[in-house]
Amino acid sequence: MSKKPTQSQGVTVNIDGSVSGQVAVGKNIKQTIQAGTPKLTKEELKTLVELIAGLKQQVSAEAPVDKKESALEKVSELEQAITDKKPDVSTMEYVRNWFVKNIPGLAGAVTGLVVNPLVGKLVEAAGETVAQEFKRRFNTK
Repeated sequence: MSKKPTQSQGVTVNIDGSVSGQVAVGKNIKQTIQAGTPKLTKEELKTLVELIAGLKQQVSAEAPVDKKESALEKVSELEQAITDKKPDVSTMEYVRNWFVKNIPGLAGAVTGLVVNPLVGKLVEAAGETVAQEFKRRFNTK
């Protein structure tokens, strides 16, 4: 008695709307991982370091004496948030908002660093979810 080979059934999946994340359907699932956006080049990293140092100098020179220490601490927090393996968008927003409330004259400089294309490149490299959150919080395209 011989068995007839079974025919596989096809699977159809439709996903509509704004969706993020992974989907696996069917048997023998194969996962393909694509490399994300490359991190910064050495030259870009050097430029980013210079931009952060420039912000620190500006804050040191322009912040009111009674807020200078706190302001410099916030810039250090911002630096860490930007340069972490996965940029911390909520800390970036928090630091920007701190400057808006406490030293509005420097808020533009802080925001300028946060929305710099080099920071955007780091955020994009962290993945779509982080990039979308960044765009939402900083109203960037």
